Amino acid sequence: MISCNEDRLHSEKHDIEVDDKCSETRSSLTGTCPDGGLRAWSVVLGSLLVQFSCSGYVCSYGVFQDYYTRVYMTNYSASAISWIGSVAPFLMLMMGLLSGRLYDRGYCMILLYSGALIVSLALFMLSFTKPNQYYLAFICQGLGLGLGGGMIYIPSQAVVSQYFDKRQPMALAIVLSGVSFGAILTPIMINNLLETANLSFATSTRIHAGLTTVALILACVLIRPRLPPPNTHVNLFACLKKLSKDRLYTITIGVFLFFGLGLFFPIFFLQLAATTHGLSNEFAFYSLVILNGCACAGSFICAFVSQKIRADYLTIYSAIGCSVVCFAFAAVGSATSVVLIGVVYGVSYGILISILTPLASLVNDEPKELGFRLGIAYAFAGVAELAGPPIMGALLTGYHWWRPALFAGMAMLACTACVIRVAFILRGRNSA
Repeated sequence: MISCNEDRLHSEKHDIEVDDKCSETRSSLTGTCPDGGLRAWSVVLGSLLVQFSCSGYVCSYGVFQDYYTRVYMTNYSASAISWIGSVAPFLMLMMGLLSGRLYDRGYCMILLYSGALIVSLALFMLSFTKPNQYYLAFICQGLGLGLGGGMIYIPSQAVVSQYFDKRQPMALAIVLSGVSFGAILTPIMINNLLETANLSFATSTRIHAGLTTVALILACVLIRPRLPPPNTHVNLFACLKKLSKDRLYTITIGVFLFFGLGLFFPIFFLQLAATTHGLSNEFAFYSLVILNGCACAGSFICAFVSQKIRADYLTIYSAIGCSVVCFAFAAVGSATSVVLIGVVYGVSYGILISILTPLASLVNDEPKELGFRLGIAYAFAGVAELAGPPIMGALLTGYHWWRPALFAGMAMLACTACVIRVAFILRGRNSA
């Protein structure tokens, strides 16, 4: 009996020592954030490839919106077709509630492998869609891409925070420039493939799916978490209760919500606007390239300017730019106006999408809850992104562009108001 008790006490003592060592190791790793180096920048590159493959594709849906409306799904309205493009980002961001929680528990790599596989399969399955076969496009391009992308969207950003501290806004801005890279290359690739006489829709989408698969395989090789999973996990209900009382965080959620509501108006409808106003197909095809090319420039501007300008101030400037362009969209008609909208909105939204995650990090005072808090914020953005494009498509009946322009502009204006409020609260806290 004495021997058994001694063995049990020895075992408990050993477990305590192991836990202490794990805690010390984690504490040591947390305190020595590399803020650079080959391993850190490899993770940034891998995360950039995730954004390139998933979010970049979602932001290129304007190509499919135009092609489906005019050629491939003529039995369906622009509003119905826009549901395909809005369901994907909705699910991608709503899945953040689950993926952020699982990331905090140490399942980063399982999420990455599973999500990459689902995205790849969904894009290959899209190639089997026949003309006016709406349901299959919805399942593959909406549900499949959204669910798979949602498993890796938040973790691919959150893992970067394990490697960077002072340079975190710059690193995240570089990661999110992958959205713009994807949104530049995808329209060029898809448009040219679809316009090639001897290539079918099936062949075109398979070629693109192959490129995406290669990028995701590289991402799986490059991304590795630096920190071991925490010994204690965040209590879900206690965290939600605390967040509901956090005024700064709830206003920040308003930023994400209104951002998602107005974001996709120029992205989804600029190419269609250029086509319906009589501009050449070739010019219309490259209108999205102009927009996303400038968004890429905006992401890089954000990467370097964020070292000197705080995240909340950058968000204000970019949100104002987006709202002005959305209002101005009502006057689109000439090639010059299309280019101006593409350039100004591209730079503004490139900065905005790159700075939202640093903004959420700025108002977060619990590092172990970062994945969960990001998941909640992006889930609200996902709900808005689900509703926004169909509402704007319905308002576009008869191609009256001022109606969706007013809706999107007001949404971005509300986003701006929320960010200004966040900035005032942060300023008060810092001066206290």
